[in-house]
Amino acid sequence: MPKEHPEMVALRVPHVSATTINMPGEISKSDHVIWSMFNALFLNFCCLGFIAYAYSVKSRDRKMVGDVTGAKNYANTAKCLNICATVFSIIMIIFFIVIYFHILATLQNSGRR
Repeated sequence: MPKEHPEMVALRVPHVSATTINMPGEISKSDHVIWSMFNALFLNFCCLGFIAYAYSVKSRDRKMVGDVTGAKNYANTAKCLNICATVFSIIMIIFFIVIYFHILATLQNSGRR
């Protein structure tokens, strides 16, 4: 058998230790800025879209500073406000469409008499 090289002897380690690195998983939390901007411009029911946009910007600022908990809280508030603004605005749009067609049908029926 050939003689072992000195480099090979240096590589033999009887005990290998493991290193664990804990990475925070909440850094990539969404701040809902695009959704808030859309709601503020198009579906701004009772200014909920604008308020959601303000909370989204606060969430982005907290995330940039490194405050993950604060960013998460502001993002959750912005998400709830966006959901409310979207749902209420869609309900109002459907309501106005139904009222429009009801008035249109009433006018057509009264013209036939």
